[in-house]
Amino acid sequence: MNTTIKTLLTVIAIAMSSLMSNAQLPSIQLKDTSGKPVDSSTLSNDGKPFIISFWATWCKPCIRELNAINDNYADWVEETGVKVYAISIDEAQNASRVKPLADAKGWEYEILLDQSKDFARTMGCQDPPHIVVVDGNGKIVESHSGYTEGSEEHLIELVRELIAK
Repeated sequence: MNTTIKTLLTVIAIAMSSLMSNAQLPSIQLKDTSGKPVDSSTLSNDGKPFIISFWATWCKPCIRELNAINDNYADWVEETGVKVYAISIDEAQNASRVKPLADAKGWEYEILLDQSKDFARTMGCQDPPHIVVVDGNGKIVESHSGYTEGSEEHLIELVRELIAK
């Protein structure tokens, strides 16, 4: 990753961290891929940090980002215990594509559906991909949109910082 992009990501992260330092997850109804309701406020990782990735089946940068994270995910989990929730914002007519795509990619993430996009909007996601990092206490520590190749390294560095605290 070039220095300009890394610097920009750091500035954005610091700004978002200060804005969202005490924000908690709102209570919005999502569904898992079998249709079971899941309340967004219950998303957690047993006191460890977790990452929420808002994505869509039609979003090529989303797929690239989730694939890039997946390439390192087993190592990340072993090292830090981090968990990723991949939350699809596909509309109802495309929801049937979500699980087959995730399965075909071999993603080990917990896949949830936000067909109304209510959770995504509440979390500041205008367009995917959008990442939210939550610390072990359920506080949002970073939120940003877009994907640049290599930016997944920033995610794991942030998670490492959070578990070191």
